Amino acid sequence: MTPRIRHAEVRFYCDADVLGMAKVLARLRSDVTFPGDPGGLIHRRHRDACPVTSPAALDTDWIPVVATSGWLIITRDSRIQERPAELAAVKEHGAKMVALTGKEALNTWLQLEIFFSQWRHIERLANQAGPFIWAATRSGLRRVPLEGQRR
Repeated sequence: MTPRIRHAEVRFYCDADVLGMAKVLARLRSDVTFPGDPGGLIHRRHRDACPVTSPAALDTDWIPVVATSGWLIITRDSRIQERPAELAAVKEHGAKMVALTGKEALNTWLQLEIFFSQWRHIERLANQAGPFIWAATRSGLRRVPLEGQRR
């Protein structure tokens, strides 16, 4: 008997600035995608190709696509609150975002460490309505104000 293949429901989108981490996660989980992801079969679930076809896509172009899909964005763009166009896209489209921050997020290994340290919190955030941005470190999460001012 041939195992039944089901459609994967993507829940997490990893931005191009965490592409190394994204490729590791997408090999392990059918609910993770990234820009340029061709899709594939993971644990008998088929994930479609990502609608964001290039890692070079501008934030203001891909944020609406990802937000409309309801996916939680994982990025390393911890200064997004200082970029008016990107912040406006998050607010306007109801995006849900977690930014891996600080020196702890400099490479794939350290990004994975933060991601796994905060996994249970991140997973809960995926089920919440946006817009929001949370900054993640190994030791915790803090909400980033959407008003555009620095804390």
